[in-house]
Amino acid sequence: MGDANRMAPGDVLAALGLLTRLPVPGRHRAAAWAFPLAGLVVGAIAAVVASVAMWLGVPGVLAALLALVVQAVLTGAMHEDGLADCCDGLWGGWSRAARLRIMKDSHIGTYGVLGLVLVVLLRWSALALLFDAGAVWGPLLAAAVLSRVPMVALMAGLRNARGTGLSAAVGRADWPATGIAALIALFVTAVAGMPVFWPAVLVLLVTVAIGALAEVKIGGQTGDVLGASQQLAEAAVLMSLAAAI
Repeated sequence: MGDANRMAPGDVLAALGLLTRLPVPGRHRAAAWAFPLAGLVVGAIAAVVASVAMWLGVPGVLAALLALVVQAVLTGAMHEDGLADCCDGLWGGWSRAARLRIMKDSHIGTYGVLGLVLVVLLRWSALALLFDAGAVWGPLLAAAVLSRVPMVALMAGLRNARGTGLSAAVGRADWPATGIAALIALFVTAVAGMPVFWPAVLVLLVTVAIGALAEVKIGGQTGDVLGASQQLAEAAVLMSLAAAI
């Protein structure tokens, strides 16, 4: 058991060390409640870059792609990697052991490529529509914080399916930590001037769906499942915000 539930000074830096490639301490220790705050930093940096690019005359569609590139660089594309591994493993294996083995394999298969491309295209398209409508900071911040909440919820609701790996090393979150993470994400979304209700509903549905699928397919969660939940939740939030513009 890690210290995923402990609130202590330095938790935000520790969460950044775990979930990003930023040079901060605490890569293998992070309070789960701070995951949305780590996302907030990633989203803010991407928003700065996108805003400067659009100020310099870069079209919204290219600024949106640039924002996605910045996020991937900041996180080391760890969430995208988790999504691809989940697509390969959950659909490519015929047994729990085979699925876990495929998910651990560093190679990417057809399911992984297709799933990753489709989700990136959804995020890109939604962001491009939002940027063209003049909304840059709000969507990036809201998506960044809300999409980190499923990671905490799945850590709390499901046991680790493998017993090893980064998710197991961090430890199992509890429901109070999940509640704090959700409140932080909802607060940031509201302050950013974004709609709260439907994005939150969609994030909840994504969490329940991927949690149920992971439980049936592999008997719990892994770091890949957590990464996939972040990517799917982010796509859902951005599509919801784009529909509301």
